[in-house]
Amino acid sequence: MAINVLLVEDDELLVKRILNHFINTEFSIDVDPTGADALSIVKRRVNQRNAISLAIIDIVLPKRDGLQLAKELNTLTDIGVILLSSRDSQADRITGLAQGADDYICKPVDLLELELRMRALYKRVASNHSDDDSEEFIEYADFKLHPDNRTLITTSGIESRLTEAEHKVLICLISNAGKATSREKISQKIGQPDRSPNDRTVDVLIGRLRKKLNDEKDQKRIVTVRGKGYMLSI
Repeated sequence: MAINVLLVEDDELLVKRILNHFINTEFSIDVDPTGADALSIVKRRVNQRNAISLAIIDIVLPKRDGLQLAKELNTLTDIGVILLSSRDSQADRITGLAQGADDYICKPVDLLELELRMRALYKRVASNHSDDDSEEFIEYADFKLHPDNRTLITTSGIESRLTEAEHKVLICLISNAGKATSREKISQKIGQPDRSPNDRTVDVLIGRLRKKLNDEKDQKRIVTVRGKGYMLSI
């Protein structure tokens, strides 16, 4: 079965390299060089046999802001998003993740690394779709989570869509509610077991969850446990 990928990249040489690398694999890649048609391509194929599963997006595009495109895709769809950028600072990576991306790769792109990241992300996305078939919500305190479409609803009626990584983090916290969960354990759950001590990916995801839970000011629901990690309060 083909794994359908949308590549949003205007560097013609890089596009050719990527297409040639994946020509004999199960990945089927469509290209939008400007980003102008990306949303319509994804939406047109939702729930079709050729639905887009992954999007690889250059941050700097001729007609779109790649970060904004990632945010819009995250809001409208369940696909996995990998950002490409020539900027490699931690701040840039955190900004990308904050917009809803699942992964971030710096240029120049190592094609083998890209392939491995794509396979890992697709495995996690596909696992969510195959394992979470229940129509029932997971209810916890003042919110409920639909595991199939990753919809989060607060008691005040605010509804938001979680990214694949946010969903993994929240499930991890729910499973360990009432006790501290280390950043290392959370990193393993989101498929990043080799995080460096200065990697703030988990902190960024926690911040995004707090915002969607309307939990930013008092932080009563997701508690920071100094020196140990994070805890979902009972």
